[in-house]
Amino acid sequence: MKDAFGTPQSLLVLGGTSEIALATARRLVARRTRTVWLAGRPSPALDKAAAGLRALGADTRTVPFDALDPTAHEETLGKVFAEGDIDMVLLAFGILGDQAHDEDDPMSAVRVAQTNYTGAVSASLVCARALQSQGHGSLVVLSSVAGERARRANFIYGSSKAGLDAFTQGLGDALHGTGVHVMIVRPGFVRSKMTAGLVEAPMATTPGAVAQAIETGLRRRSETVWVPGTLRVVMSALRHVPRPVFRRLPV
Repeated sequence: MKDAFGTPQSLLVLGGTSEIALATARRLVARRTRTVWLAGRPSPALDKAAAGLRALGADTRTVPFDALDPTAHEETLGKVFAEGDIDMVLLAFGILGDQAHDEDDPMSAVRVAQTNYTGAVSASLVCARALQSQGHGSLVVLSSVAGERARRANFIYGSSKAGLDAFTQGLGDALHGTGVHVMIVRPGFVRSKMTAGLVEAPMATTPGAVAQAIETGLRRRSETVWVPGTLRVVMSALRHVPRPVFRRLPV
């Protein structure tokens, strides 16, 4: 169960090598989180991430998980919940893709959509049902400001995040009053391995800053968190810019 400060004692990370997820896990472990499950494809990176959290004092275990294999999600994640209650699930997997390449290779575009949306829908529903059965817990989903309005530069990735964001909002409404807290996190450009080599967007942030915002959102039981917070105003304005004008903007 969560402590008086809203810190989960147990955490399940879907996307166990995500820099944002690991920054969040380290921050929570430094507070009171004691058990961490890292779900992801078996790899030296996943093992290294688990070892790092163990060094901080957390009982950390890994579990094989593939976003592109939704038929296995119920069995795989069910085994985690069978070990005991999970206070927080952090859905942090996703791929950026290569817009120019993916436009010419439809199957690559489909992989982005299946990972970021279809896989996330499957995993979210499995975890939501388990959290509802135990009567408590938080489901935190990493969305993106890219999903707020499709841009020419990354509309494939952005559309997948738009779908995920809309789905998560609906899921949060469906679970309202059940004891399950659903929170959407909308970061802007995050300086990470995934964005290495890309032109940095204005108001860029870091995995650590996103982790801090997630912790604050948990404590406040927020439903939506923007990182940085000023992006909420910026995206609200951009959402209403006429398309002919929007096309000419350097976004």
